[in-house]
Amino acid sequence: MSSSVVFGPRLWRTCAAVWSRPNILLFPRLLAFAGTSRRFSSSTVNLDMSENGALPLRGKVLTVDTMNANVKKVDYAVRGPIVQRAVQIEKELKEGVKKPFEEVIKANIGDAHAMGQRPITFFRQVMALCTYPQLLDDNKFPEDAKNRARRILQSCGGNSIGAYTTSQGIDCVRHDVANYIQRRDGGIPSDPDNIYLTTGASDGIVTILKLLTAGEGRTRTGVMISIPQYPLYSASIAELGAVQINYYLNEEKCWSLDISELQRSLHAAREHCNPRVLCIINPGNPTGEPIRSFPYKKNSNDIYKGCEFHSFKKVLFEMGPEYSSKVELASFHSTSKCYMGECGFRGGYMEVINMDPEVKAQLTKLVSVRLCPPAPGQALMDLVVNSPQPGEPSYQTFMKERTAVLSALAEKAKLTEEILNTVPGISCNPVQGAMYSFPRITLPERAINEAKAKGQAPDMFYCMKLLEETGICLVPGSGFGQREGTYHFRMTILPPTDKLKIMLNKLKEFHQKFTQQYS
Repeated sequence: MSSSVVFGPRLWRTCAAVWSRPNILLFPRLLAFAGTSRRFSSSTVNLDMSENGALPLRGKVLTVDTMNANVKKVDYAVRGPIVQRAVQIEKELKEGVKKPFEEVIKANIGDAHAMGQRPITFFRQVMALCTYPQLLDDNKFPEDAKNRARRILQSCGGNSIGAYTTSQGIDCVRHDVANYIQRRDGGIPSDPDNIYLTTGASDGIVTILKLLTAGEGRTRTGVMISIPQYPLYSASIAELGAVQINYYLNEEKCWSLDISELQRSLHAAREHCNPRVLCIINPGNPTGEPIRSFPYKKNSNDIYKGCEFHSFKKVLFEMGPEYSSKVELASFHSTSKCYMGECGFRGGYMEVINMDPEVKAQLTKLVSVRLCPPAPGQALMDLVVNSPQPGEPSYQTFMKERTAVLSALAEKAKLTEEILNTVPGISCNPVQGAMYSFPRITLPERAINEAKAKGQAPDMFYCMKLLEETGICLVPGSGFGQREGTYHFRMTILPPTDKLKIMLNKLKEFHQKFTQQYS
């Protein structure tokens, strides 16, 4: 099925030709969704026609002035102006334009495989089997991979991963996710009916925010987000017309979360909105730090040695029935980060706790509008929560590969901290989780003034110069939020170790040169 969008009043004569396909046609007085072969009669369409039957010439129906105002407020720094310029520079390099570097190093985004991380063999074996089931007869594939693939395919319509799934997700995958959560949290029950498979974690987050956004003026929904934050949150809040409430992490204490700061932020917000949502990212993005507010001990895929992860669901239930039976919680996970790094599959899930049954019915209705998440992403999510176990043919290889990826991430996290902290004017907290660092940079007053004269945030000015002179693509801290008067950049630690060392040393040299130039 093909779709198209047609704008403007001059294309009325094209309607009959395209009417048999889904289209959206925008007229000054009409928004017509044409999904069938039926046509409007002249009596049902109220358009001002000229004498020859053609519509009079008018300006654009959709302009920057007439479009959804909330969309214009959306900002997504991770793929913002610096990244767009990086793409242009790559094109210039291919065309033979001389630069002081030979390649662009994109350290702006946590795209593990694009940075050279190797896929986990077991995952790709099962995905190959699901995509091309004839391979199930091939003896090159281990039996546990074949068994996973058969189970997933048997849950798909027509035994094909190309079929639509139920809107909430493949049934056996949701059961596996629930079992995984129950194991992770030491036996705390998880109901498969509370699991929704999603298109990455982002899809689930935006869906929940849609349910929560309501009100006008001082009754508008307020959403508390950590600063620095991942721009998905601020972008979604702006798009939905909610109110962003900032609470600041404590950089001096390794980006820790202070309860007193949460309380300050909450009380201040009540003066102008209705705070209804608290968002917590654990481990942090962009800070690379786990939440340390709770003294519990448990390991997780996302945390390096010396740190521990505890789900907020587990903490909630350990606080007793007064909380665990009442507090409404939505948690998210995806296949995109950690040792998996399978960003392109867009696999994820969310679990909802204590959601009102009538609201849950509305949630199920809302996700049904998009039909279903990508089936391959759902299948991959199943493998993350149902990985090879001791005694299965793939277990040793799987554990070897998984351990190697996590060890490399821990090594690169330490390397990043050590090298950056040797640079006068750069301060980097330990990177103990996730795959990013968020160093603080001290900028000379002249550089700050020049940036402001250009209408740029000072750290944007810094990062753009860094890109033009070294080919290193980072994201300015202003795109994530930061305390007034401080400047940062976010970089991923994902490049291969050798390339990461080169990048960090080039960054060191640049910062020293930049400081001298503007001092």
